[in-house]
Amino acid sequence: MTQVPQCRAFLRSEEPPRSTRLPAPRREIVVGTPVLFIHGLWLHASSWDPWVALFRDAGYEPQAPGWPGDGPTVEASRTSPDAIGDHGIDDVVAHFAGIIATLPTAPILVGHSFGGMIAQKLLGQDLALAAVAIDAAQIKGVLPLPLSALRATLPVFKNPANKHRAVSLTAEQFRFAFANAVSEEESDQLYERWTIPAPGRPLFEAAAANFNLFFKDTAATENQNRGALLLIGSGKDNTVPEVVTRATLKQYRHSEAVTDIKTFDDRGHSLTIDSGWPEVADTCLRWLKEQAL
Repeated sequence: MTQVPQCRAFLRSEEPPRSTRLPAPRREIVVGTPVLFIHGLWLHASSWDPWVALFRDAGYEPQAPGWPGDGPTVEASRTSPDAIGDHGIDDVVAHFAGIIATLPTAPILVGHSFGGMIAQKLLGQDLALAAVAIDAAQIKGVLPLPLSALRATLPVFKNPANKHRAVSLTAEQFRFAFANAVSEEESDQLYERWTIPAPGRPLFEAAAANFNLFFKDTAATENQNRGALLLIGSGKDNTVPEVVTRATLKQYRHSEAVTDIKTFDDRGHSLTIDSGWPEVADTCLRWLKEQAL
């Protein structure tokens, strides 16, 4: 008679033999390239929300931090203008450099208006893989100053004390400076949804840059090793007319690093937030793909 070997049952409190325990499979965490969106004057960081969603769907890890003193929401920023006022260009550059220092890898920067200037400065400091500067405020060395740009910034310059204050735009001023290329109805909607007070100091600093040898709003335009840069201009922009964007391009003529330009002839300064924003965002994504980023 064949003897059947006895099988030992394992109680729940007992561990099975080591030979039956398999190591858990390692999971590789794939993290997309960070993207930082940098807003300009008079717009809240949340105005980038549709872009953040689009870039996340495209495989990036985007975020849109505010400037120093910005509130977490449009309404919070409107009710606390004193927290926003008196922050200058260097303050904003340092703020975003600090954010970049916390990221796992160097980011791609996408900036609008003064955010485009800030993006260029950070790119020139080799803190970013690439940058897109959309209707960027003029950097040091850019001389054209069209009358429309003077009118768009008059709410700040009309009072020298505004250098240390936060200044709000009226709906009419916003329409001229930002939304002249869309309907009045859309302009009013954009104004109510996204606008906040803006510090006056960056405008005073940028205006003085070409007359002050020691002013620090300049970008490192001759940096040969920086990441690629895309400048985007708008043909109907009153605040940063296309001539300013083209003059900015000339500032990079001594660098062999990639510097491209794209213009939207029928767009104004609101091109990142108005109904035509997807076309601009898709242009940015295509360009990044061309740069293998």
